Amino acid sequence: MTSFLCAECGGVLTPDLTPLPAVPSALDGQGRDKKTRRAPATIPQGHYAIETEPWGAPYVPRPDQDDWGPSQPRGNWLVIDGETVISAGPRNDIVIHPDDAPVLRSLPNWENGEGCCGPSGGSGLNRACPCGARVATLAADCSGPYELHLDAKRVQGHAPS
Repeated sequence: MTSFLCAECGGVLTPDLTPLPAVPSALDGQGRDKKTRRAPATIPQGHYAIETEPWGAPYVPRPDQDDWGPSQPRGNWLVIDGETVISAGPRNDIVIHPDDAPVLRSLPNWENGEGCCGPSGGSGLNRACPCGARVATLAADCSGPYELHLDAKRVQGHAPS
């Protein structure tokens, strides 16, 4: 079991969570909530997994512009300035169920919260600790996964002793 703390202030961000061996696959839009249009959460509540692949901003042009594959794990293809792109974002972030970090708040003026039905997560960190430190990215748009990425450089794991 591990809880996660803000690296800046030491505040507790999550309860104790149980590790999973890997981030589960997305359900390809199956079972989306009819009201919110969100996919089921990628990670079951009470658990976490490490995202070993690049995820999120920044994005770079895809070497093969004819390849319209996903821009990142569990994501859709993405076009920026007329080019298909792939994530060059961080690796080893901690992916959790969004409800496992209820103290996190959206940034002022919905900064980095672009999306149709919720933040896509594609613009970078969009959730902050109560102290104001930007620590996570929520992906909750109708076109992608429903998950929260804790930035591994901005949070610390704490195992109970």
